[in-house]
Amino acid sequence: MQTSLTKDAAMGSKNQPGLDAQSTVYRILIAISLVHLFNDSIQSVIPAIFPILKDSMHLTYTQIGWISFAINFTASIMQPVVGWFADKKPTPSILPIGMGFTFTGMLLLAFADSYMAVLISVIFVGLGSAAFHPEGSRVSHMAAGPRRGLAQSIFQVGGNAGQSLAPLLTRWIFIPFGLFGAIGFTGIAAMGIAVQIYIARWYGRMLQSGGYLRKQAAARRAPNPALRKRIAAAITILIMLVFVRSWYVASIGSFYAFNLKELFSLSTEDAQIYIFLFLAAGALGTFFGGPLADRFGKRNMIFLSMAGAAPLALLLPYANLFWTGVLLTIIGFIMLSSFSVTVVYAQMLIPGKIGTVSGLITGLAFGMGGLGALVLGNWIDAFGVSPVMQMCSFLPLIGIFTFLLPSDKVLKRWADENGSEE
Repeated sequence: MQTSLTKDAAMGSKNQPGLDAQSTVYRILIAISLVHLFNDSIQSVIPAIFPILKDSMHLTYTQIGWISFAINFTASIMQPVVGWFADKKPTPSILPIGMGFTFTGMLLLAFADSYMAVLISVIFVGLGSAAFHPEGSRVSHMAAGPRRGLAQSIFQVGGNAGQSLAPLLTRWIFIPFGLFGAIGFTGIAAMGIAVQIYIARWYGRMLQSGGYLRKQAAARRAPNPALRKRIAAAITILIMLVFVRSWYVASIGSFYAFNLKELFSLSTEDAQIYIFLFLAAGALGTFFGGPLADRFGKRNMIFLSMAGAAPLALLLPYANLFWTGVLLTIIGFIMLSSFSVTVVYAQMLIPGKIGTVSGLITGLAFGMGGLGALVLGNWIDAFGVSPVMQMCSFLPLIGIFTFLLPSDKVLKRWADENGSEE
C-alpha cells in the first residue's frame, strides 16, 4: 500500500484538500503527537508534584487522592461528551480552545496558595485534556491512511513521552522553585496553542472536502440486534481491562515514589527517577505496540501486554533497589504497549464514532486512574504504602480475560456483515 504523502496532501492544497485513501499524513501525525507531548507533560506534573504538595501544604494521602481524582475525573467525564459533540458536529477550533484551558490551569497553579486553589487549577488542566484527547485521536485517524495502528501509536507516544518527563520536570523545576515553577508551563501551553491552530486549519480543509464526513456517515450503520449484544459484551470486557491497567498505572505514578522513600530511604528527587523509568519505558512500548498490533493482531497485543507484565508485577514489591529499577522499566514497556491498541480496537468495535469511542476509552483511562488514586490514597492512610502496593501487584493477572474479546478476524467479519466501510 502506498503510504507516502501525495503532493496535494503534503502541500495542504486548498483545491484538493481531501486526503488520498492510501496516504498517511506524517506531518500532521507528528504535529498532533507533539501537542500530545505538551498536553500530557503538563497534566502529568500534577501527580509528580504530590510529594511536594504533601510536604509544603501538610496534606494527607486522602487529600492527595482528591487532587488526582479532580484532574482525572474531570477529563474522564468531559472526554466522551466532547467526542460525542464532535462526532455530531466536528469543530476544529476545539483543539486550540482546549489548550487554552490548560494554559489557564497552569497559570492558576503557579499562584495557588491553598488546597482549594490547587483543586481549581487542576480542574482547568483536566478540562483542557478532555477537549484535546478525543479530537486529537480523530485527527490521528483522519491522517492515518491504512496504518491505523502506527498512526495511533505516533499520537499516543507523544502523550506517554510527556508523562514520562513529568518526574524529571518535577526534579528540575518544582523542587527548586515550588509551585511557582508552573509558570514555565504556560509557555509550553502557548506553543501548543500555536501548533493546534496549524492542525485545526488542516482539519478544517479535510472537512470542507466532504469525503471524511461521507465515510463516517457510511460507517455509522446500526448493527443488527444479535451483533449489537456481542459488541456490548466486548466493550464491557475492554473497559474492565482499561480499568485494571489504569489502576495499576495510577498506583505506580501517584504513590510508588512514597513506597521507595519508605523502603529505601530515597529522597524525593531520587525517587522520581524510578517513576521516570516506568513512564519512559511505557512511552517506548506505546510506540512499538501499534505497529506490532498491525502485524500480529490487536487482541493478541492487548493480551500480551497484560499477561507479560503480570509475573513481573508480582515480583516488584519484593525486589531490592537495583531490581526495582529494572522491573519498573520492563513492566512499563510491556503494560503500556497496548495503550494505543485499545483505542484502535474500540474504534473497530464501534466504527464511525471516532470521537465518542476515543473519548470513552482515553477518558475512562483518566477517570479510572483518578478513582484508583482516590481509593488507594484512602487505603494507604489506613494500611500503609507497602501493603497497598503489594495488593496492586495482583491487578495485571486480570488480563487473562482478554481472550474473551473477539479476534481481529471476527471484528472484520462483523464489519463486513454490517456493511461498514470503516
